[in-house]
Amino acid sequence: MTSKVDEPLSYEQARDELIEVVRRLEAGGTSLEESLALWERGEELAKVCRRWLEGARARLDAALAEEEAAEDAG
Repeated sequence: MTSKVDEPLSYEQARDELIEVVRRLEAGGTSLEESLALWERGEELAKVCRRWLEGARARLDAALAEEEAAEDAG
């Protein structure tokens, strides 16, 4: 596991890794240092997921705005 997002991850890759990080944290049995590293990685992965979802929302909003504009012009 890397300490930062080195290359762009797809939403699905980030989500799946985040699920694994949460599973490991919930299972316990890790040292404080490892737990902190997992937590930090989870925060980074959550940000990646959030950016993907915000981008998807922006694309949907733009598409809906275009559709409304076309209906209003028509």
